[in-house]
Amino acid sequence: MAKVTKDMIVGDVVAMNPNMPMVFIANGLFCYGCPSASGETLEDACAVHGIDCDKLLADINASLEE
Repeated sequence: MAKVTKDMIVGDVVAMNPNMPMVFIANGLFCYGCPSASGETLEDACAVHGIDCDKLLADINASLEE
């Protein structure tokens, strides 16, 4: 599986795995299903919501390896 990066679109990342919303929720990012998710990068979404993007990315990539 390819590694997820900060410049990827939120909606595209969520679509990679049916359990991905749980990773977003665990990191406090609840906007994974909002209209902006189809055009906003992970980095932008994290910045807007005050989320640690590096931690989110680590958790996302770890979940894809499971």
